[in-house]
Amino acid sequence: MVDRLFTRRLSAGFLVVTLLSVGGCVASYAAPGRGANMQLLTAAARDQQTDSPVQEALSRQPLAKLPTAIAVVRIQAPGYQSQTAQCWGRGAYSVITTRDIENSDELMARLGKLPMVSGLAPINRMLLPAEFHSDLELRQAAAALHADMVLIYTLDTTFNVQDVALPLSVVTLGLSPNEVAHVICTASAVLLDTRNGYVYGVAEATADQKQLASAWTNAAAVDQARRRVEAKAFEKLVGQTEKTWQGVVTNLTAASSASAP
Repeated sequence: MVDRLFTRRLSAGFLVVTLLSVGGCVASYAAPGRGANMQLLTAAARDQQTDSPVQEALSRQPLAKLPTAIAVVRIQAPGYQSQTAQCWGRGAYSVITTRDIENSDELMARLGKLPMVSGLAPINRMLLPAEFHSDLELRQAAAALHADMVLIYTLDTTFNVQDVALPLSVVTLGLSPNEVAHVICTASAVLLDTRNGYVYGVAEATADQKQLASAWTNAAAVDQARRRVEAKAFEKLVGQTEKTWQGVVTNLTAASSASAP
């Protein structure tokens, strides 16, 4: 009888110890983590987390219809000065109102003859304000011309003598005959929707020329070298713009076909 009672108490003791041990393990156990919040993957959540300027750019859609008219304008840095070009306006940039490196009507005619282009219209100062802050002023001028798109381009020219970059305004004349001057020009263009600034495409081209720096005996000689290189870069830019336009026509045609009933 005593042995049987002792055995029961001993079994009960083991059970209590076991429960306490199990209970201790459960209390100290840390779960790996909860499931992911799938709502963060929705389009609404992504839009909420996207910066407003980025979201605004992503939400723009092309509004132009083919065939379309294109307004064309050249811009440069504020205060741009040249012996052969006149600029207009102040602020974020200036507009070049005269042609100096686009001296070939054939180049502009090539752009005007692109497929699905109904006309090419240069923007002149009569349509422009005196101060520029963004592309809005240029798009407003394009709207006055009833152009659905605006092609904006610029030229960036640098002079290098013996691998030392020198601004155009401080190029030294009459350098020694063994010094070679390197003139480099990069022409860049962007095609925008007149209504909302949607970017249809970009184009860029670079041209350069090397010559003996001793040939630059006066400022006119330096400026002639600049214009030669810039004219070459602009001609290449026209070719790149033609290629860009092919993609624009393809995309707009496909979008128009997809939206047709």
